[in-house]
Amino acid sequence: MRTVYVVTHPEATHHVDRLVGGWFDSGLTPAGERAAVAVAESLRAKVPEEVELYTSDLRRTARTAELIGERLGVTPIPDRRLREKSYGEAGGRPREWLDSRFVPPPAVGDRLGHDEGIPGAETKGAMAARVYAAMESILESRCAHQIVVTHGGALTFVIAAWIRMPLESAGYVDFRGSPGSVTVLREDDYFHNRQVVIGHLPTGETDR
Repeated sequence: MRTVYVVTHPEATHHVDRLVGGWFDSGLTPAGERAAVAVAESLRAKVPEEVELYTSDLRRTARTAELIGERLGVTPIPDRRLREKSYGEAGGRPREWLDSRFVPPPAVGDRLGHDEGIPGAETKGAMAARVYAAMESILESRCAHQIVVTHGGALTFVIAAWIRMPLESAGYVDFRGSPGSVTVLREDDYFHNRQVVIGHLPTGETDR
């Protein structure tokens, strides 16, 4: 059996400042730090000694992974492919700036390649492709227990890659997890079915 614990970073400064995240390199707030410690303690109670820990390289995820690694005695492996979607020029700007310029995707058509109207922003397809590639690399390992620390938007494609959804079919998919949540992915060693238990909060808190 393989189990992958997917952690979305807890509250970051861009959340409370109402700024666009993406590749904007915000850090955890004090509340986010406390939530990350709670996640780490929860994982320590569930995960055996032999575990691998992967993380997005942005500060808010890297710090979350650092706190988890300290409690599990494992060094995080950074992978920039696990980053949130890049919003280009909108990164770090007020949410209102993005909202006033954002072009939503069409109901039908090329949703993965859609240009959202923000200079320098990634398409949904480009983001999905790199997250899929990251998960392919991670799952090449034979380690039975793995932890992946990523972002709320990237979570969708971590799960989609896990269930082997074809990339070209991922234009409509949207899986949600609150900041600081842990989604559990399991593959049994008999049927090789892949289970998804989405996003509980180890702290018992709700998203803010």
